[in-house]
Amino acid sequence: MSKLNKDILFLIFEELQDNSKFLFSCLMVNRIWCETVVPILWRNPWRYAINYYKKNSLYSIITSYLSNDIKESLTKKGVKITGQSLVFDYLSFCKSINIKTIDDIISIGSSSEYNQFLLQEEIYSFLIKKCPEIKYLNICDTYEIVYLPEARVRLESLCELTCDTMIDSRYFYRLAHICQQIQRIIIINRNLKANDGTTKLIELQKNLKYFRWIDEFDDDDDDYWERLEDPYTEVFNMLKKHANTLNHFDINLRYEYDDYSDYYDIYDECNYTFLQYALLELHNLETLEINSPIFLNNDDFNKKLEMVAYRNLEILKIDFIDCYQINCMVKNSLCLRELRINAFHWNYDNFYNDSLNFIRTICEYCLLIEYLTIPVFPSLEKHFIEFEKLLKKCQKLRSLNFKETYYEEGKELEFGDYLSNVLIREASTNLREIRIPYNIKFSLKTLETFLEKWKGRPAVSMYLEEAYFYRENNSYMKLFDQYKIEGVIKNINV
Repeated sequence: MSKLNKDILFLIFEELQDNSKFLFSCLMVNRIWCETVVPILWRNPWRYAINYYKKNSLYSIITSYLSNDIKESLTKKGVKITGQSLVFDYLSFCKSINIKTIDDIISIGSSSEYNQFLLQEEIYSFLIKKCPEIKYLNICDTYEIVYLPEARVRLESLCELTCDTMIDSRYFYRLAHICQQIQRIIIINRNLKANDGTTKLIELQKNLKYFRWIDEFDDDDDDYWERLEDPYTEVFNMLKKHANTLNHFDINLRYEYDDYSDYYDIYDECNYTFLQYALLELHNLETLEINSPIFLNNDDFNKKLEMVAYRNLEILKIDFIDCYQINCMVKNSLCLRELRINAFHWNYDNFYNDSLNFIRTICEYCLLIEYLTIPVFPSLEKHFIEFEKLLKKCQKLRSLNFKETYYEEGKELEFGDYLSNVLIREASTNLREIRIPYNIKFSLKTLETFLEKWKGRPAVSMYLEEAYFYRENNSYMKLFDQYKIEGVIKNINV
């Protein structure tokens, strides 16, 4: 492999660009490998899992680009400058600026805030000149790089922006004026109020494909909830404009419920309609990840959700959702590969029909499903029949994750007997992982029969939530050890 030509090596390294351990090891193979991998590593050097604060070599590389006059001037002010000749023109490959990481590197030179400011001015000035074009920009803890003379030329081809909402709106206005081809926007929200600049930035984009919003309020601010002034609605209303291009939507909203006497009271107290109604418009999504209390107690939203078809949806991850609503979202999702739900909400009066319809919907529309979260359903003949049909049709299924919902006390072992039998009869040989909550238990005999009949298939990983039920009987633990040795069980978690 060490004799492969540069073109082949480059293609291989491109495919492995996220594997920093591998890429760094390639630097030491020979000169050709080194010359080939350096441009890939330096395209976006700040992305890798490195403690940059302690990397004096990176500081030396960056400061080596300073002119001799600047170096001499900074040295006189007490800034540590180490002379170093460079084997490569590293920054000529760079297409990324990460303000926070670079500032950490700069701080190696001096503990003085004033000296760090001087270094920032000089380093960002030559960075914006030296980098041929900036594709990735992270301006959390911002330095006013967008006002440098070369910013317009270097930033107009920006593809990915990470920013936080504490930045002055005028900074965003400037970015919005320069950068209108951003495809990925990641917003860290630390602002209790709306930032009009972020809304304008989103509005002016012409090909926005990826949007991620993460709430990161101060953990020491105990009363932030009372002072929150809706930093969301304007932004999420503007996202509807990008419904034709947006294919990745990842939202993580912080919410509090510790002080509520009933967990579900939060849905009546807090208004999350800005997100609900944005979702109704985003019909071209391929990936949808939601961590927020959004999907309850809104009949108008439910009626409109029935009419939406997410035909391109491949990955759906939601923290908490009603069984009826997830059924609406999954319906017509012929491309769905992953359905990951942390918890289901259910109405006992409707759960019989909702759970049955959910199983039927997966069976009818989600034949490509690989990872499936499913509520524990009533142990009734109709549900069992439909679940068997699901297993027969979903032959790509790799992971089956049951979530505690419907609970019939005293029938836990009965459900375990049924489940083990139907998995042996109907489950695809692709199934590699099974997660079982406390609502379902396996008797020792049932579990032994299941594992014995699983022989010949790929090893299975099992996660059994009711740990004490299995641990209190040493016979279970011996059984697990035996079938791990025989290669039937890959991992067991009890």
